[in-house]
Order: sequence, then structure tokens, then C-alpha cells
Amino acid sequence: MAKQRHPAFVCQECGAVYNRWKGKCEACGGWNTIVEETGSASPMAGPAATRPSRAKGRIFPLEGLQGETKEAPRTPSGIAELDRVTGGGFVHGSIILLGGDPGIGKSTLLMQASAALAMRGQRVAYISGEEAVAQVRLRAERLGLGQAPVELASETNVEDIIATLSQGRPPALAIIDSIQTMWTETVESAPGTVTQVRGSAQALIRFAKTTGTAVILVGHVTKDGQIAGPRVVEHMVDAVVSFEGDTGHHFRIMRAVKNRFGPTDEIGVFEMSDQGLREVPNPSELFLAGRDMATAGTAVFAGMEGTRPLLVEIQALVAPSSLGTPRRAVVGWDQSRLSMVLAVLEAHGGLKLGMHDVYLNVAGGLRITEPAADLAAAAALVSSLSGNPLPPDTVYFGEMGLSGAIRPVAQEQARLKEAAKLGFSSAVSPQPRLDKGKGSKSERLPLATSAIGHITDLVANIAARRRKAS
Repeated sequence: MAKQRHPAFVCQECGAVYNRWKGKCEACGGWNTIVEETGSASPMAGPAATRPSRAKGRIFPLEGLQGETKEAPRTPSGIAELDRVTGGGFVHGSIILLGGDPGIGKSTLLMQASAALAMRGQRVAYISGEEAVAQVRLRAERLGLGQAPVELASETNVEDIIATLSQGRPPALAIIDSIQTMWTETVESAPGTVTQVRGSAQALIRFAKTTGTAVILVGHVTKDGQIAGPRVVEHMVDAVVSFEGDTGHHFRIMRAVKNRFGPTDEIGVFEMSDQGLREVPNPSELFLAGRDMATAGTAVFAGMEGTRPLLVEIQALVAPSSLGTPRRAVVGWDQSRLSMVLAVLEAHGGLKLGMHDVYLNVAGGLRITEPAADLAAAAALVSSLSGNPLPPDTVYFGEMGLSGAIRPVAQEQARLKEAAKLGFSSAVSPQPRLDKGKGSKSERLPLATSAIGHITDLVANIAARRRKAS
């Protein structure tokens, strides 16, 4: 007698499985996210007597660390910013999961990459599960790519897609837009559920590894920006790329969250235009365009995104508060980092910020994660509190400790060279390290630097500028 299959209740946000329905998921804390699903029809399912069995496992050879290593074969996409994020192009047989907010430009970017590859003689397939073929053609014509030999289809059945792509020579690139709309016959649940997304992704990964086709899976995102669906899919793929941006700004940022074949700290910057997404080879000019140099509370931060130096403007507003608990708001930076900087300024800088509302913003919508922005944020806060504008030709970078000490950061030369290239003449940075060996010559700095060792030096310098101005 066949064993009766019991229903499973799966959370659609995190993939947690329960044996009964619950209003709140205990794993991720989501409400009304648990849906009843039936089990998957696995090829190994069925009575134990009918399953293939082996008396013992197969012995396979083990190899050591020594041996010849080869670079993974890649296919450049033809878009320099996209190749920078992926590590030089699409690796043969790799799976890339691309996530982003609706309307951010994911389909536009993938259409441009598909056309660039197809124009070079590569076979490219674009499978859309959300739009009809006519809609995809309209987008291509609007971008001026209507003549590119890209193979189009509107299909959601994974078995049919794999059978179609297996005909003829394997495609160099296959785009699945999106993975939430795909469904496989081996799973008895509705499309978009956790079980269907996991089963469809597993079938497409098996196809990519067998044929050597690079596959891009487009994924929806949740309200907090995370890729929707089970977390196991992010572990199954080779790279997870997020496409970020604000609809109020005309630029987009591509960032690799995970990459088995390349770096995860590189970013690609694009600008949305009438002809689609345009590459931005020098993002610093874009982020600094239109800044008000005579306003107090603005500081230019010389940061690093991977190997690329990036200059952005940090804006601060410190205003008296009428509330019992002053407000602390930050956009583009870590809230906990702002709280730490404010505490250090009060404890060691002599500033009284307890009765003031504090607002901090990274201009342009870029999100900064490195601690080297502590000094620039502190300079903007002190400038806004004192009402004294900072020098418009000066950049700031440095990490702040809880004792108020300013610690050195990596890649100082790259930061200063980028600032000098954009016309800045001075920089406020930490004191250099004293770990150089004897006889080593100090490298010439591209612009004048003012080294400070404690936060009190920064406050004193800004206060001295105010006295000179008065």
C-alpha cells in the first residue's frame, strides 16, 4: 500500500516548513506567509522495493592541491560595467541570480547585454515568463536593438524551455525572466511558491552545468530589498547580483553580493537615459554634480568600492529639537555607525548634540558601508552644528575609534589620486602608519594632506575657520 503523503506548510519568505498552519513564521517573523503545499514528485519517490539500490558506494579518485589550474572560460558581455561586477564576463556553465526593485531596469540591462552578445555571433536566448514576445520586441525597438539576432520566447514550463534550448548548438547565454514565474512538472504546487522556485532553479542549474550555457535568473525582491523565495536558491547559484537605485535619481548601481568566479566588492554604475542604460566610467563626477559648495554641513568623502575610488558628498543637518527624544535619521549609511559618531563627538569632541535633531544623507542615493566614512560624517556634523562651511576643495576619509582616535584606512594613494584628478587640492586624513622599514622612501602624495590623530583636532580646525571668517 502506498504511503499517504501529508501536506506541508511552507513559508513563502524564508522557506521554513511546518506540519500545520501558523499565522506567524517562527524563522523569519513574517505574518500570513505560510501556505499549504504538496510534496514534490521526486524521481526517487515510491516504494523502497522499486528504488534502485547499490550494495556499496562508488569509489572515486581523490586529488591533492598540487596540479595544473586553469582560468574559468568567460564570455565578455560587451558592457564594461557589467563585466567589472561579474569578474570579466559570463563564466561558461555559471548561474547568476539578478535581483532588483520593479522598474529599476533589470530587463533593459539584460536586453542590452543580450543584443551585444548576439551581434558578435553568439547564440542568446531570452525567455520571458512575464511578458509576451511582442512586448519584448517593443522594448528592443525602443532601445534601438530591434535588429539584434536574439532568440525570444514567452514560456513558463521548465521542461519545455530546456528541451527547446537543447536543440542545436548550446546558447552562450540564456536569460530567464523571472524565476518566480517558472514551474516544473515534478512539483505539485502553484508557480511562485517556494517549492516551485527551488525545483525550477535546480533543473535550470543542471542544464547549465551540462551544456556550458551561462544562465541569468531574474528574481523578484521583497519590501526590504531581499530576493524573494527560499534562501537555498542563493546558495545553489554561482553569483547573486543586486541592481539598486532610486526612482528619483537617474543612475543605477550593480553590486555583487556573492560571486564564486570574481570579486564581491566591485560595483557597476549606469545612468538611465532615453536609449536605455548608459555606462558611467567616472561615477565621482556624477555623484558630485550640482553640489552646493557654500553650504554648511556638506563634506566630500573619498571612498573605495572594490578597486574603484569613488568621491561622494555627505550631507548633515543638525537642528534644535522640540521633542523629548531627538530624532536621528540617516539615508545611505548605517544607523548604528551614526549613533557611534555622535557619541564620540559628545564624549571626546566637546559637542552638545543631545537636544538636536540629526539628519545624515549620502547624496545621489549611494549606500556606503566602509568605516572610512566616519571622519567625513563627523566633519559634516560639526560643520552643520557650527554653521561654518567646510573648504570646497578638501576631501575627508578616516575611521574613528571609540576613544576619538582617527585610525588609518587602506588604499590612501588611490583615494588621493582620484581627488586630485577631480580638482581637489587638499585632504584631511589620518596620520600615516609608522610600520615602514628602514630605508624605505615615502611615496609622494598627489595633493596636500592634513593629518589628524584625534577627533578634537578636527573640531578645533573647523572652529578656527569660523574665527577667521568672523
